[in-house]
Amino acid sequence: MIRMPAIAGVIARRLLVNYRLDPAAAERLMPAPFRPLTYRGYAIAGICLIRLEKVRPAGLPALAGIASENAAHRFAAEWDSPDGPQTGVFIPRRDTGSALNHLAGGRLFPGEHHLAKFEVADDGERVALSMRSDDESCQLRVAGHSAAELPGDSLFPSLAEASGFFQCGTGYSVTKAPGRFDGIRLVIPQWEARPFAVDELASSFFDDPAIFPRGAAIFDHALVMRGIAHRWERCGDLRCG
Repeated sequence: MIRMPAIAGVIARRLLVNYRLDPAAAERLMPAPFRPLTYRGYAIAGICLIRLEKVRPAGLPALAGIASENAAHRFAAEWDSPDGPQTGVFIPRRDTGSALNHLAGGRLFPGEHHLAKFEVADDGERVALSMRSDDESCQLRVAGHSAAELPGDSLFPSLAEASGFFQCGTGYSVTKAPGRFDGIRLVIPQWEARPFAVDELASSFFDDPAIFPRGAAIFDHALVMRGIAHRWERCGDLRCG
């Protein structure tokens, strides 16, 4: 199978909506070899909502790029490797509004995507975003605005601490093949994230009491990134069993 070595583009908007979790609840949802990467006694998970623009194979001009709205459910994770413990994110689900991303994901480039419909209003400060997957198994809505600081009850004592925790760009996604995880690395030369105040939040995943008993998943904070050049690079599959 032919696979592109790298994809370049611009992150027009990236919302990181983050929850603190009971580590035992997170561990039940993470297959081997992954385990929760904890912070101050909590597992950390969330949803990455990202609008990509000028996305094209690295080396091609920006005019050749495409745009898309995408979502990834992710858990901060660690796992063992021959070189010692590694950290990154485990991604149980990806959704996209782009038919091209849906067709190419897992084929031309790592990351199998479910098709979904996105509705977004974004004036550069305020964002209202909703998503519903075509298979009806995943829905979410978030609305809010840029802010000066993190919520007072966040686990993270500062923006620098929160931003640094999420800066690692290596992620492994679930595939249709049991025990095989697609690996991808997000490279952002100039990392810059700001607080985002959430006014409204609903998630069919994190709000589901069958998945997270009461108190096992609590919204912690959100971050926003805008207008940032990036690259996606393959980092090899991870296999278990």
